[in-house]
Amino acid sequence: MGMGRWMRWALPWLALAAISGCAVLARSDWRQARRDSSGQAPHPGITPEAVVQVYAARAVGWRGVLAVHTWIAVKPSGAPSYTRYEVIGWRVDRGAPAVRVNRAGPDNYWFGSRPRLLADRRGDGVDALIARIEAAVTAYPYGSAYRTWPGPNSNTFTAYIARAVPELRLDLPPTAIGKDFLPGGAVFATSPGGLGVQVSLLGLAGVLVGWEEGVEVNLLGLTFGLDLKEPALKLPAAGRLGVP
Repeated sequence: MGMGRWMRWALPWLALAAISGCAVLARSDWRQARRDSSGQAPHPGITPEAVVQVYAARAVGWRGVLAVHTWIAVKPSGAPSYTRYEVIGWRVDRGAPAVRVNRAGPDNYWFGSRPRLLADRRGDGVDALIARIEAAVTAYPYGSAYRTWPGPNSNTFTAYIARAVPELRLDLPPTAIGKDFLPGGAVFATSPGGLGVQVSLLGLAGVLVGWEEGVEVNLLGLTFGLDLKEPALKLPAAGRLGVP
């Protein structure tokens, strides 16, 4: 399918997603939105094994029409609770840190949006992954910076962790705007899924090819792509259309 035909096919889906998103925004009040557990993280009291989970949920307000917010939750073997790591832009301009720890539970609704589980790793070897995740959190170069578009934002952070720990095999959704913003102005990098490569110009334009992600084209932070491993189209706003 040529790019022109692809775009003509995609535009109605983008329009539908935008209309649906605006309708949701019109009905919602984020201050009263649901923020309790979604019941997806195994209870630590009955789960002695190590657990790593990555979640994505539609962003708050108008950003949710196009983008998701992502985060990582970890529980070492025998730990009584999870530790949740994420980047949040609120009040960073007033001196608050961008990287927040345990602002909410591991699988909580994100202001009314039920999170989708992107990765779930448990058992043998996961404690070692958690140690590397925590080291990557400490090394994240934008701990006091945030920019909604094109990054660095919450998805830049999650993609950074995924590249540091490729064993997560994390396929971030096309709506994770900011995932292609490469720290330090880099142009080349491995893909967040760990089995691919990407070229990115400041998160505004680029190409990614990987086993987990398939083929993706980034235009102004918006992702168009084709998943080959689990056949699906990847589109801005609409997300992934194909095999669940």
